[in-house]
Parts: sequence; structure tokens; C-alpha cells
Amino acid sequence: MSPANKRTIRTVFQGAVAFAVALPAIVDASGIPASLPWVASALAVAGGLAQVMALPAVEALLDRVGLGLADNNGDGSA
Repeated sequence: MSPANKRTIRTVFQGAVAFAVALPAIVDASGIPASLPWVASALAVAGGLAQVMALPAVEALLDRVGLGLADNNGDGSA
């Protein structure tokens, strides 16, 4: 897989995590009651996703499937 494709996939993951982190503020700003079952579930899943993506084991897993931070040429250049 090319380094450009790896960066694209990682960016999509990071966008999902950013959305997960921002979801509580989005719900609060929209005026939707957080006590609704589907909203509460979405907030719980978003919080869990943000916590899981912060684990070093997730980076190790991404390395194993070819989506690690290091580029193929090893010098950090694109």
C-alpha cells in the first residue's frame, strides 16, 4: 500500500475520532436531550472509540495491518 493511501485511511480514522470527541458538544449545542436512548448510546460509543484510539496497542495493530505512522522508505519523507 502506498504511503499516500496509508495517510488517507489514517486521516479517515482520525476524523472519526475527532467527531467522537466533539459529539457531546454537538449534542449539547443542538438542544437534543442527552437522555434519549439513541443519543446516550451514541455518546457512550463515541467516548469508547476515543479512548480506544488513544491506546498504544491500537498503533501497534495499525502497524501490523500496514497502516503504521512510518512511511515505507523509513526516512519520514513522503
